[in-house]
Amino acid sequence: MRARSARVILVNWKNAPLTLRAAHSIAPQMGEGDHLVIVDNGSDDDSLTVLREGLGELRGAADPARVTLVNAGTNDGFGAGVMAVAAIWTLVKIISPIIKGIRDAMRSSRTRHAGGELDQTERDIPITIVALVIVLSMIPVGGLLWIFTHGTEIAHNTAMLIAVSVIFTLLAGLLVAAVCGYMAGLIGSSNSPVSGVGILVVVLTALAIVAVHGHGSSGAETTALIAYTLFTAAIVFCIATISNDNLQDLKTGQLVGATPWKQQVALVIGVVFGALIIPPVLNLMQNAFGFQGAPGAGQDALAAPQASLISSLAQGVVGGTQDWSLLGLGAIIGVGIIIVDELLKLSSKGRFALPPLAVGMGMYLPASLTIMIPVGGVIGFFYDRWSAKRKDPERARRMGTLLATGLIVGESLFGVIYAGIVGATGSEEPLAVLGDSFATPATIIGALFFFGSIFALYRWTSGMV
Repeated sequence: MRARSARVILVNWKNAPLTLRAAHSIAPQMGEGDHLVIVDNGSDDDSLTVLREGLGELRGAADPARVTLVNAGTNDGFGAGVMAVAAIWTLVKIISPIIKGIRDAMRSSRTRHAGGELDQTERDIPITIVALVIVLSMIPVGGLLWIFTHGTEIAHNTAMLIAVSVIFTLLAGLLVAAVCGYMAGLIGSSNSPVSGVGILVVVLTALAIVAVHGHGSSGAETTALIAYTLFTAAIVFCIATISNDNLQDLKTGQLVGATPWKQQVALVIGVVFGALIIPPVLNLMQNAFGFQGAPGAGQDALAAPQASLISSLAQGVVGGTQDWSLLGLGAIIGVGIIIVDELLKLSSKGRFALPPLAVGMGMYLPASLTIMIPVGGVIGFFYDRWSAKRKDPERARRMGTLLATGLIVGESLFGVIYAGIVGATGSEEPLAVLGDSFATPATIIGALFFFGSIFALYRWTSGMV
């Protein structure tokens, strides 16, 4: 009887150290006839070099003829097509309430000018002042773009590039702020479609810049165009993320009867301080850990799959190498997912759904980042069932949400603090007490401590409701 054999395929994209660790775990278990294939999916960092160097050691643990490295050459962002279609569908579904909101803001402004009285929760900063500030803010945006292009290979076309970019930032920013802000106010900032909208934005930005400048006559000029595209898209991304936080804050204020214009003034101040604080924090994270795919990134570099995908799209569109057929195929699949989602909602009367954005994110985000989302969803499902049986179900659900939020914020704050310690000491393991031999027990103890903490917090929360 012929022995069974297996072929294991590992796909790498800008994370060679992790891929090699997985390969080293598989190689000793390979039997006769088994084959290990490592496919590099178009990484533009040093992945291929690291993988080739690691293969020598890897082939010592298995038959060299049965370990193969394949260079796919390109990564065309198949999931990007799904995400883009999902973002467009989200916009189509919420365009009506967005228009209604703008009309209500203009009606409130006219009522105020006529001397009428508005409810406290309807007293926003007048829409005319908001519009004026938006237009004036395009001046520093243009200044930033000029500084970015000054002295580069695209400086000869600065005027046209800045003019198109400012108009694009204004129009796309308004649209993105409306979509992301509305969704954040409706279901929370963590569920806002920033990734999907961002993919659409970077493709449209690249197309607009190529339309007025071309693909570049040299490698250096093309690289400068790609950087300029990403910088312009980054401005729109900032608008999206700020609208996320602001709309969620305004929604909270409405629930407690706050005065919107006072909140809006405070939020403007918060944006200013955020602009001062965020760059040093990101620089600290870069110096301490680095980001996967960036120059100098180590084995413990922070994952940045969204940034990698967006960068690859910009390079493909501006460089003229983008495979539009795969994006189109992803878009067709996205349409199919939307149809299935709508049919599921209709047939189950809203009980079941297949969110297109979530499916698209699952296509390009690594499992190491997404695995805890379904785990958390299952835990949340059972918690909601438990809270529904309490005397005050709404308070019970709110307490659970606050507890989960605290865990997220605490993890983020500790990450920044730890990065500061790493940066200050220059050591990658500044808090290590025992040697590498304690790595496995430490992992087990850490997991037990985490789940024990969750159980203790659950008991504490249940005692309060």
